[in-house]
Amino acid sequence: MTDPATTEGGGRELVLTRLIPASPAVLYRAWTEPDLLKQWFAPHPFTVAEAETDPRPGGATRIVMRAPDGTAFASRGVYLELVENARIVFTDAYTSAWEPAEKPFFTGIVTFSPEEGATRYTARLLHWTEEDRAAHEAMGFHDGWGRCADQLADLASRL
Repeated sequence: MTDPATTEGGGRELVLTRLIPASPAVLYRAWTEPDLLKQWFAPHPFTVAEAETDPRPGGATRIVMRAPDGTAFASRGVYLELVENARIVFTDAYTSAWEPAEKPFFTGIVTFSPEEGATRYTARLLHWTEEDRAAHEAMGFHDGWGRCADQLADLASRL
């Protein structure tokens, strides 16, 4: 069962939420273990060619998505906060070792809240500007992140 993606309050925030029939621990693993992240993080037909995670405050993350035509899209960031099986906060404002990024885009707050036999999965993206939020929405945030959430749910059902 899923809820529709929503935009809350306009401004700089985009939000996606789903009720996923899996435990918070399984979803947390899928977000923090590279081999699992590769299986769901890019909306099909895109794939994740590379995934590196160091899930601790200040730890770096690097994900390379590949388009069907072979074009690679790399993103780097750092984890700001991790509460095991409950919350992950990350940003692209920094790359590895607290090096400032050339152009920060957003900070992500992902939460996993247990509900009867399932988990309320919420991804909140706080953009640096309203223009960045509008650009991300125009890129297909709701469709892309929604498809990824569906892929995450599918993977979780097999773990």
